[in-house]
Amino acid sequence: MASAGKERPLPPALPLATLIGRELRAGGSERPTLRYGHAGFAKRGEDYFLVKPDCLRVPGDPSTAFSVFAVFDGHNGVSAAVYSKEHLLEHVMSALPPDIGRDDWLQALPRALVAGFVKADIDFQRKGEVSGTTATLVVVDGFTVTVASVGDSRCILDTQGGEVQLLTVDHRLEENAEERERVTASGGEVGRLNLFGGQEVGPLRCWPGGLCLSRSIGDMDVGEFIVPIPHVKQVKLSNVGGRLIIASDGIWDALPSEAAANACRGLPAELAAKLVVKQALKKSGLKDDTTCVVVDIIPSNYRLTSPQLSPKRNQIKIKSLLFGRRSHSSIGKLGAKSASFGSVEELFEEGSAMLEERYAIFTIAMIHYVTC
Repeated sequence: MASAGKERPLPPALPLATLIGRELRAGGSERPTLRYGHAGFAKRGEDYFLVKPDCLRVPGDPSTAFSVFAVFDGHNGVSAAVYSKEHLLEHVMSALPPDIGRDDWLQALPRALVAGFVKADIDFQRKGEVSGTTATLVVVDGFTVTVASVGDSRCILDTQGGEVQLLTVDHRLEENAEERERVTASGGEVGRLNLFGGQEVGPLRCWPGGLCLSRSIGDMDVGEFIVPIPHVKQVKLSNVGGRLIIASDGIWDALPSEAAANACRGLPAELAAKLVVKQALKKSGLKDDTTCVVVDIIPSNYRLTSPQLSPKRNQIKIKSLLFGRRSHSSIGKLGAKSASFGSVEELFEEGSAMLEERYAIFTIAMIHYVTC
């Protein structure tokens, strides 16, 4: 976030419907073209990803299309990651009210994502398996991007100008003081592995269980302190589009967000994903599963560069399209809010980790679960 001395007054918040209507009246398109690619290498074979570019809010109606991309990084086995890949989206969709318009659907989506994550966690734990998984689920509807995440997989947004915005929060106890406070305030313990002789080693973990993460799906053996409630962020890009990079921690442990974005600028999405993985492996070797999904959100009135053009000309044209100024993030509460930051409108963010502040969200999720 900007320092206090550089803060500027924010413009009044605008509802999502106003933003969409304003863009349509100005001649912008709400249906950009998506180009995407994925790459990865397996060390343990516990990473999974999901690419569903052809989802429909209303069956048979192509005007209601949206796309979903996700990365799941399993631990203690693959069961939780496989289950989440196959069922998390259906749990989210079941929490959305039927027969509502697009504006209402987008406004309901953040709460539905919370409900879907909770329902997926409950259903998976009923299987009695002890594995767990991170989950970063990204929904792209026109120029509106909604991201829900637990764990330390990450989604970044690269817009015009070459600056990068983080759309997720890492739930590693070592790096997230707010999550450590939540766990200890709830009665859990946070500490390192204690060897004989009192020597402490390794990252901070939650006890019982010893998990390094404070949020995940699954992990029924680590107690109630590890929660499935995701951090949710929703932004609306300007009509110049942008690039999303979604990846597991095998990438982010090797490359900072900016380095990953810089590594693949000007390249088509499929090649970009491969290059991010290659750069991560070059930096640190194959220490963990590495999975990367790249999604380019391209205005539909932009004529994509012909494959016959030279790589250099391709890079120049795509680079001029995809990257702009950074949008500084800000914390919001329930309800769709927006603040204009250059080329990105921030519509919603719920990132608080304190249980008393999140209790209302969890209750809503459970109500959805019981009634669906």
